Amino acid sequence: QEQLVESGGGSVQAGGSLRLSCAGTGSGYNIYCMAWFRQTPGKERERVANIASDGRTRYADFVKGRFTISRDNAKKILYLEMSSLSPEDTAMYYCAAVPSTPQFCAMADTQTYYRYWGQGTQVTVSS
Repeated sequence: QEQLVESGGGSVQAGGSLRLSCAGTGSGYNIYCMAWFRQTPGKERERVANIASDGRTRYADFVKGRFTISRDNAKKILYLEMSSLSPEDTAMYYCAAVPSTPQFCAMADTQTYYRYWGQGTQVTVSS
């Protein structure tokens, strides 16, 4: 089984930046579609961004160019670089993965598509 571990969350002021990391331990990392989701109390878990095995990326509309998802296949690490953070970005951020083709990854917009999940890392943005 793939194990995913997030890190890099914390508390920042509005306008600040954070870089989240997700480290994988399994052998199939290179063929995974990988994603970042976030969730706040009372709301559904929502996709932030995903990245296919070929490097193609997709972002939620609310990102507005502020975040960048990337992957380092050699190190088996997924990243989410976030800038211009606002209080509405406060959430638990989760890393997710599923073995897939790039075509499948382009459709993987909800949490039901993903097989492996990390435990989450908290991001808190204060005003």
